[in-house]
Amino acid sequence: MSSNEPKKNQVQWPLSFVLQEEQITTGMWQTSQWLLQDILLSEKDVEGTICKATLHLHRDERTDYRFNLSSVNPKLFVVLETTGQATISIHDVTVSQSVAGHYLDGDYLVLSKEMPLAIQAWVEAFIGRNGELLEQRRKKRKGAGRSSGK
Repeated sequence: MSSNEPKKNQVQWPLSFVLQEEQITTGMWQTSQWLLQDILLSEKDVEGTICKATLHLHRDERTDYRFNLSSVNPKLFVVLETTGQATISIHDVTVSQSVAGHYLDGDYLVLSKEMPLAIQAWVEAFIGRNGELLEQRRKKRKGAGRSSGK
């Protein structure tokens, strides 16, 4: 790893992803689809397209992280962007389902894979260091939203 590449710390983790393009035939039509084959926490020899991106954690997304970690199968989401003829690049990596969902409205492809246990522990430690983010609702002032009845 060169000195200008990001290093793993408490809020970022550089990862590698193995992407594979697969040809799908439906009736007379043939199209391609990208699959997220693997998440690499370290360098390995694998077949497929290897893309690198850094997972960043944000304090204001802690509720989303907790929701994901408490699910039966926590997921890591990879947001892909088509950059040209049959080429693809990673636009974002997140463990927040709501952040990934926002990309679905645009021209992005969102893939998910079961989150490795090492990343789950790292996210859990991040939440532990920064505390749980509980969304608080402000109390309405007395009489707000009611008609005066006069």
